[in-house]
Amino acid sequence: MTDREDAPTAHAWSALGGAPELLTGVTYQRVPGVLPSRLPVREFARATVGVCSLAAAELLAARGGGTRGGGAPAAVTVDEAAVASAFVSERHLRIDGRELTSFAPLSGFWPTADGWVRTHANYPHHRERLLAALGMKPEATPEQLAAELAGRRAQEVQETAYAAGALAVAVRPAARTHRPTEGIPLVERTPRGTCDRRLAPAALPAAGVRVLDLTRVIAGPVATRTLALLGADVLRVDSPRLPESEDAHADTGFGKRSALLDLAAPGDQEVLRELIATADVVVTGYRPGALDRFGLAPAELPPHLVVAQLCAWGWHGPWSARRGFDSLVQAGCGIAMIEAGQDGRPGALPAQALDHGTGYLLAAGVLRALTERQRTGAGTLLRYSLAGTAQWLLDLAESASPEATGPAGPAVGAAGPRLAETPSPYGLLRHARPPIGYTGAPASWQSGPTRWGTDYPAWITGS
Repeated sequence: MTDREDAPTAHAWSALGGAPELLTGVTYQRVPGVLPSRLPVREFARATVGVCSLAAAELLAARGGGTRGGGAPAAVTVDEAAVASAFVSERHLRIDGRELTSFAPLSGFWPTADGWVRTHANYPHHRERLLAALGMKPEATPEQLAAELAGRRAQEVQETAYAAGALAVAVRPAARTHRPTEGIPLVERTPRGTCDRRLAPAALPAAGVRVLDLTRVIAGPVATRTLALLGADVLRVDSPRLPESEDAHADTGFGKRSALLDLAAPGDQEVLRELIATADVVVTGYRPGALDRFGLAPAELPPHLVVAQLCAWGWHGPWSARRGFDSLVQAGCGIAMIEAGQDGRPGALPAQALDHGTGYLLAAGVLRALTERQRTGAGTLLRYSLAGTAQWLLDLAESASPEATGPAGPAVGAAGPRLAETPSPYGLLRHARPPIGYTGAPASWQSGPTRWGTDYPAWITGS
């Protein structure tokens, strides 16, 4: 490692298979104090955006543009204030001045008879399952839920909820022992088949790249929102049976289109197969095996595809089949207790950092895989999990401070949020600017989000 290298950035770049000599082109505009936490969230966050920016510059160079002397990728300079703004994009978003509500009343930390439990009930079906699992009425109040949980053991609540398809996780102690994230890698990379597809020179790294987005809830949508920023034709496809929060879509739908397909219908299955056959990238965000019955198992997909899969708890082991969200993974791996207040109540990271960080890492992996396909013709299977990202953050906290070796870019005088305004079908959106920072990077998306589920399921780019 050279004196210029930032340790978290170097680790993430190595995990993505990047050439170490390219790291000399990465610097950061430091803003001490953003994303305050007991864990090194600022360093973690900037590293995920840093490797994503570097992967974008690398792909652009591989396509014949965006190089500096000697054909090296364009220089990367990442503004930590922009990173901090993007990592809380859902908090900055205003729709015609209206502030969004992040968590529903039945989502949160609750004391139990022997500790704490974290619930997630933001979607109506999750709320219904949670209350049904606990034998409570559908109209139960937060006070009634608190009373019910106070008389139960945390582990019992966790397993009862899991069996019912609900979401509740016992809050683990801060100690490293018995973490369900232990040993989960940051990313798994597996070569797929070969093809003769190559991308022509273009002004943006992912211009003309067709991305089929089968993801929900922050991490996956952040990844595909980033690919859209970089020029990709991103089509998000959801089931009409699983409604989305339109506020969440307004935050993560920038630059993308959104269509509905019912995969239980043969006609819609055929449309999906046609989209897959002509795509470059497929990104999924469901539990391991959940989409296999629809022909979306990696082994059944065309060899030219970059396939990026995302789940909550990892791809192997006893927790792999469980549903999960950022807040639940924080609770289940000890982060919530590391961030606990003086009164012992569990705390949280200053952002949905596992979601956002994983999103930028996933986008970086896709960009690097496209660079490899450009060079060798090989497709790639990428696997990520919120648990793997959480474990990396915990590992960073146990290593030497990356601040000692990180490259120092120019200081930023004001650490205010990096915001912009964009008109949309939802109304005027005030939103965080994208944090991607290579020389020549786009300052914003070409369009705001369309309304969820209202676009035609077809590509807009040529074949």
